[in-house]
Amino acid sequence: MERHTVTHDRFPPKGGRLRGRAVVALLATTLLSACQSVIEQTYQPTVSPSSNPQIVEEVQKNDPRAQLGAREHPRIVASYGGEYKDAKTERLVARITGALTAVSENPQQSYRITILNSPAINAFALPGGYLYVTRGLLALANDASEVAAVLSHEMAHVTANHGIERQQREEAEVIASRVVSEVLSSDIAGKQALARGKLRLAAFSRNQELQADVIGVRMLGEAGYDPYAAARFLDSMAAYSRFTAVDPESDQSLDFLSSHPNAPQRVDLARRHARAFGPEGTSGDRGRDYYLAGIDGLLYGDSPQEGYVRGQTFLHGQLGIRFDVPAGFQIDNKAEAVLATGAGDIAVRFDGVADTGGRSLTDYIASGWVTGLKPDTIRQISVNGLEAATARASADRWDFDVTVIRIDTRIYRFLTAVPKGASALEPTANQLRSTFRRMTAAETQSLKPLRIRVVTVRPGDTITTLSARMMGTDRKLDLFRVINAMQVSSTVKPGDRVKIVSE
Repeated sequence: MERHTVTHDRFPPKGGRLRGRAVVALLATTLLSACQSVIEQTYQPTVSPSSNPQIVEEVQKNDPRAQLGAREHPRIVASYGGEYKDAKTERLVARITGALTAVSENPQQSYRITILNSPAINAFALPGGYLYVTRGLLALANDASEVAAVLSHEMAHVTANHGIERQQREEAEVIASRVVSEVLSSDIAGKQALARGKLRLAAFSRNQELQADVIGVRMLGEAGYDPYAAARFLDSMAAYSRFTAVDPESDQSLDFLSSHPNAPQRVDLARRHARAFGPEGTSGDRGRDYYLAGIDGLLYGDSPQEGYVRGQTFLHGQLGIRFDVPAGFQIDNKAEAVLATGAGDIAVRFDGVADTGGRSLTDYIASGWVTGLKPDTIRQISVNGLEAATARASADRWDFDVTVIRIDTRIYRFLTAVPKGASALEPTANQLRSTFRRMTAAETQSLKPLRIRVVTVRPGDTITTLSARMMGTDRKLDLFRVINAMQVSSTVKPGDRVKIVSE
């Protein structure tokens, strides 16, 4: 597996990959006119590690199509938080891919697999054998056959040249987009048309997805894995999507199901093709024991470079800062920004930028990056002994509070948005301000990342007692069931091995 380091500095800038209510997008587009970085999701989720990992140069030498993958590779790695480096996990993924490569429709195809350092549940591929899987997906899977199901599907896209076909659609779409942008350059309808075009290009066609499903299930069975794993893991991903959904309209564009439709008929189709290898439970190996051993200790959730969410608190040990959001708010910690949403269409965005000029914070707020600023509201304040400034802004249907705080050579920014006239603006912004402070040395030392820990069920253990050991969530029982693919009626017995999230 090629070692290729991509640095990804979370502060600054924080500015793209927004998820949550539509008002959150307003925080980026309306106020942060100087720090936008919308990531175009033009890549199809696809996954596969290779038993014979190739360096990029070798892949490109053997397959000219890989030039397409090479062009987009750095952007993909950066948008997903860099590469996740762990020898044990890499060996596990390579073992699974190696078995699949041997039965693929093109065994000569070489693959360049990257494990992405992201908690998102995703996997995708680019032309020429560039394959990606997130550590979030590995954490959700419960055995090797489930990961093999995802990888075989993505490898099928590569061997069927679906990426090349999609590029041809993209070239045709560019022409249409130019017409739309020229005719409707300042019209919202034009922008919506462009957005719809990008969404169409972000996914393979339905026929391509179904074709990859058929090929993937066949590869799964012929490689000796449980052929029913594809349907089983689609169910797990759907359960996780329901667990994480803050809002029915939330944008989970970095997750697998956003571009891999999970229609019930697709799950049924996967089961129907799996029956060619025999009834469920009678053929193939799940590879559970060696899989659990391979992900024991896997980083879960936020990485140290992006800080941690603990309940209603955001903490960043490397920057030495922390703050709390109001009760009932959902924090969404992304690589470019910390977002929080609450009832009544309240949204918060937090990020940090380098303080290069050293000017006063009141001058900084007035420097032009805030659209709709009310200059007479700018005032200098102190936040827990730190230099700060606040102001109000208004745009479209929203009222905003802008608070900036300086620590050393960095300026941290809170942007709070509420529907125009809502009374929640001041109390929400005030809680954010009043709880923002430097972390103590003891707090920084005690802050540790969460990891997947595989534990053996002991006599007397129940799902309730085991889930009580979960950390990093206030919905311990629900998350325990999701990551272990358990139903409400599921039970455990001594000797079983299960996953928990712990330090």
